[in-house]
Amino acid sequence: MLNLIEITAEKFDVILDLRYATANNVCGKKLYSDSICYLHPTAAEALSRAVTFAKNLGLKLKIFDGFRPLAVQKFMFEKFPSDDPSGGFVSNPDGGVIPHCRGVAVDLTLCDSSGNELEMGTDFDEFSDLAFHNCKKISAQAQQNRLILLGLMTESGWDFYSKEWWHYQLFKPREYPVIML
Repeated sequence: MLNLIEITAEKFDVILDLRYATANNVCGKKLYSDSICYLHPTAAEALSRAVTFAKNLGLKLKIFDGFRPLAVQKFMFEKFPSDDPSGGFVSNPDGGVIPHCRGVAVDLTLCDSSGNELEMGTDFDEFSDLAFHNCKKISAQAQQNRLILLGLMTESGWDFYSKEWWHYQLFKPREYPVIML
């Protein structure tokens, strides 16, 4: 798909739980027609490095989202606009960075070697201050696990979004084109 790399469980040794391909997401409805994850080649390389770092710690990565079609981004922004009390979590498709629509963002968590998610203090797509990287309202174990994820992702070449412990993107995402389908 338009110079994107398909991220598969087999090829990348990750667990896929693509939430927007199901109704188990913050919108409560299926937003993707297919359960396929894509990333820009540069992001796929950075993901491979993160997988190796996680494996060295006896951990695995579970991916919730990668490339996101612009139409889905628009739907999500309309549902959660920036002036909404839970706003600021979804990038404005009309002028925002929208790294998912460029294929340079990934939403993920850590799992143990058996595939069990580590405690992170919230589920994926928690739109409150409990999702912030620096949140002190969560358990010490969840804080430690978030720091492990942050460390291996930043060491692999990813930048983080301070409001979402699960969201990582390449630095300077605007340098990558928005992928139009």
